[in-house]
Order: sequence, then structure tokens, then C-alpha cells
Amino acid sequence: MRDAMIEAIGLDADDTLWENETFFRVTEAEFVSLLGDHAEGADIASRLLDVERANLARYGFGIKGFMLSMVQTAIELTDGRIDGRAIGRILELGQEMLAHPVDLLPGVPQALDALEGRRLILITKGDLIDQERKIAASGLAERFEAIEILADKSPETYARVLFRAGIAPEHFVMVGNSMKSDVLPVVTLGGHGVFIPHALTWAIEHADAPDHPRAHRLETIAGLPALVARLEAGHA
Repeated sequence: MRDAMIEAIGLDADDTLWENETFFRVTEAEFVSLLGDHAEGADIASRLLDVERANLARYGFGIKGFMLSMVQTAIELTDGRIDGRAIGRILELGQEMLAHPVDLLPGVPQALDALEGRRLILITKGDLIDQERKIAASGLAERFEAIEILADKSPETYARVLFRAGIAPEHFVMVGNSMKSDVLPVVTLGGHGVFIPHALTWAIEHADAPDHPRAHRLETIAGLPALVARLEAGHA
């Protein structure tokens, strides 16, 4: 039945195909420790999140914006008294993140093997240079027909991706760990969104799950090939 055919599957990268948020949280913990003489740990983390949120429009998503937000938070929390060595350490923390190896999440190669022959599109967002580095280091680039690195994920940006690929939204499935970025925009367009939760997800990416027949949830990526088959059979 043609109407049920899935023509393409989009996959998020960070925390869907490989680990990412873990490194942000480890770095944040060291940042909190670095400023421990100036504020309580929870207050430092909360202030950093507020600064990151305010800076998204300026710096976008990614490690470099995180580095700048840590520097800004340190300056504000210390009323400008933070010393150069501490600022230097913050920059080192960010540089260490930018050089971190790419660790695939369990089951990713096997799921991609099972989906071989389908149109797969890697759709990620963040800093262009860092995302390109991680994609190359992952060894997964050749698995995908196309790779899209976006500044943000919205119904409009997904619509442009699908238009370039010649894919109707109703025949598209997007898979990722962010309800806000990977599921809701695609469901809004008329496609299917598949939420695969990660143990750590940035607070800014949280959103309530919609009560919608095109919004799906899997506990691991291992279940994705079977879900796609059920969608085509009209049983999901």
C-alpha cells in the first residue's frame, strides 16, 4: 500500500547514535567545582543554564557556545574577580570536549545494518566544524544518503530538508532523543517522530510527549527496524 510506505528515515546524531551529553555534564561538574568558593553548586548550574538559554540566539548549539557561556557565568558570579588561570582552565575544558573520541551507543551499528537499503538521512544540529568532526570519527558517514547539519530544528528547517530530498512528510520518519527537536517538529509537518530517550538530555531539549498517533517511543534503537516495518504494515 503506497500511502503507508516509508520513503526515508532521518536520524539525529548526538545521544542518538553516539554519546554527547555525558561530556557536557562531566565538564559542568568540573566547572561547578572550579567556582565552588563563590556560590553553591546548584546555583552555579542553574545560572549556567540560564546563560546558555539566553545565548542560544547568539552562539547556537554546541561546545563553543557552552565554553563562552561558562566564561560569562564565571565572570558574572564572581563580579569580574575570576582570575586568568580559571578562565584558562574553562577554555581547556572546552578544548578537551572538542577533542573527545566518538563513542557509538549500543546497538547502533546493528540497527543501521538492518536498515541497509533504505534512504537514511543524518540530521543533526550544532557547530558545523565539531559536527563534521564527530561524523567523520564515527565511521558512519557512508551509511547515509545525505547529511544535514542545521543551526536549529524546527518545522521550517525540516520542511526544507524534505523538499531538497523530494520526500513527502507523511512518508518520513525522524528518530532522536529530543522530544522538542526530533519529534514535535516532524509530527507537526505530518511525519512520524520516534523518541528514543537517553539517560542524560539537556534541560532545554525537554518537552511533553504529544498524544498523537504519529508520535512513537522506543527504549533503544534496536527496535527501530521493526517499528518501521509496523508503520508500513499499518500496525503502529
